[in-house]
Amino acid sequence: MGNARNIAFWVVLFLLILALFNLFSGGGGTLQSREMSYSEFVSSVEEGSVSSATIDGEEVRFRTDEGQDYVTVIPRDAGVTNLLIENDVPLRAEQQEQSGFQAFLLSLLPFLLLIGVWIYFMNRMQGGGKGGAMGFGKSKAKLLTEKHGRVTFDEVAGIDEAKEELEEIVEFLRNPQKFSRLGGKIPKGALLVGPPGTGKTLLARAIAGEAGVPFFTISGSDFVEMFVGVGASRVRDMFEQAKKNAPCIVFIDEIDAVGRARGQGYGGGNDEREQTLNQLLVEMDGFEANEGVIIVAATNRRDVLDPALLRPGRFDRQVTVPNPDIKGREKILGVHARKTPLGPNVDLRIIARGTPGFSGADLANLVNEAALMAARVGRRFVTMEDFENAKDKVMMGSERRSMVLTDDQKEKTAYHEAGHAVVGLSLPQCDPVYKATIIPRGGALGMVVSLPEIDRLNWHKEECEQKLAMTMAGKAAEIIKYGDNMVSNGPAGDIQQASALARAMVLQWGMSDKVGNIDYREAAESYSGNTAGLSVSAHTKEMIEDEVRRFISEAYDRAFQILTERKEEWERLAQGLLEYETLTGEEIKRVMRGEPPTSGDDEGGAGEVENKPSFTAIPKTKPKPKSDGGLEPEPST
Repeated sequence: MGNARNIAFWVVLFLLILALFNLFSGGGGTLQSREMSYSEFVSSVEEGSVSSATIDGEEVRFRTDEGQDYVTVIPRDAGVTNLLIENDVPLRAEQQEQSGFQAFLLSLLPFLLLIGVWIYFMNRMQGGGKGGAMGFGKSKAKLLTEKHGRVTFDEVAGIDEAKEELEEIVEFLRNPQKFSRLGGKIPKGALLVGPPGTGKTLLARAIAGEAGVPFFTISGSDFVEMFVGVGASRVRDMFEQAKKNAPCIVFIDEIDAVGRARGQGYGGGNDEREQTLNQLLVEMDGFEANEGVIIVAATNRRDVLDPALLRPGRFDRQVTVPNPDIKGREKILGVHARKTPLGPNVDLRIIARGTPGFSGADLANLVNEAALMAARVGRRFVTMEDFENAKDKVMMGSERRSMVLTDDQKEKTAYHEAGHAVVGLSLPQCDPVYKATIIPRGGALGMVVSLPEIDRLNWHKEECEQKLAMTMAGKAAEIIKYGDNMVSNGPAGDIQQASALARAMVLQWGMSDKVGNIDYREAAESYSGNTAGLSVSAHTKEMIEDEVRRFISEAYDRAFQILTERKEEWERLAQGLLEYETLTGEEIKRVMRGEPPTSGDDEGGAGEVENKPSFTAIPKTKPKPKSDGGLEPEPST
């Protein structure tokens, strides 16, 4: 239907152009001739000054002896022909069919123009253009052909369990009889759940590349529009397209944009989103069966999805896509490093050990940054040094060596960061210190990065308390060195991190004997402005704050005591940071013992560092620096 409208539109346009061409080409002589009255024309003929004439309907075009062309209109019943013959004027008559055709086209020209405009706008309104007035209800799902950039399961690494579950869906599409003969039915939907960057969309592309069936892809936000009912119409249209191409797969990315739980939130629900969700629920498992249509959706917000969307029969499988472990990280690095020439000293396993908590996207970015650094200095391949520098850049930000700091600012930053490092090395449950620097990176003037030796999956109370002590060591160091009245705003970031950890210990993890084993997260939301949270008494709120304050105060006192007892080592490390600006874990220990940071057979401590992990990780989140004592504002210039 849409093709017929397009053909009709172009036919009408062609006729209009043809009519205009004939109009102007046929009247070219008229435009070049002067007009003359009929009486003057008769006088010229009788005087013999007309050399030739042409009769064209109601007009006579003639040329005088001077070579000038004229035109005049013939009155009715005028004997023009006899007049010209009697005066021996050469006469020529033109056929009338062409003029009649032109007149006919000219009479139809307004109607053809209106018809053409009407066909054009009807085509737009019926969805011939995606931006049409009535095109809102059409699905925006795109058919992924994978002719270029085809992804297969061989390129998906580090998430083997999730890949196995989805490989079974692909096998079902390829060979349904293998499962149906035992009574098995094809799953109607698979929900991919995991943190950002773990490879959910990559898994969906791999399904498309392996299945060999039509694959439609759409974002959850593409369903929702300003007008109520548009999203539901798009859902219906999407499933109609899918049924025509069955068996097929429909991938909905970020489904939480449309699948949020109904009846929740401030000010009531969202009618448009809820109608869209209702239509999606009906299409997935309603009265009409959708045989051969598999829905694969991805989200990192499973907790906000509607329970009706998660039940079996709609999303039969909920596949968790976690951050990879050390083996998974090594495989992912191998996939991303296929097109990158690596130097002989590059060991991907060492890099994998040094990146706990990294997602697949983080590792891809790491390899890319290492390649860019190697290219920047003109290397032909990527070395281990490039990977170490890339990790520092990804974790701590780019170095800002052009930033001008006074000697006083450098000294305060050095003592601040030295305090973090000394306390971290003194407490056995703290993650090993990887690197300390007073070179401004990102928004910090300096930082200390510590790391777990293995992937950390949980936290214990003693570990949390020691981590709090290391975090508060920066402020304790400033007070010991410069006094209470000279403390800066540098510990602002430390205080923020310590408060978040202490609140988690009290509100979520039940590590406070006084508060007890109660989850007060909703209470925290309620007294921070969210009236929908759990209502608690003022006494409970005060008790929670007292416990948070106690954890942080005890951690500060612990850090203060350690720095007081190990003041000489702390002073040595601060002076070493002022001299060398950046020290690795082994170099920090050497400087604290009063030795030079490097020995004769070790340049920069690289041998020791390479055999150790290289970054810290907060459980289930992207790794972050343990402390950034330099979160103070940049000096004004």
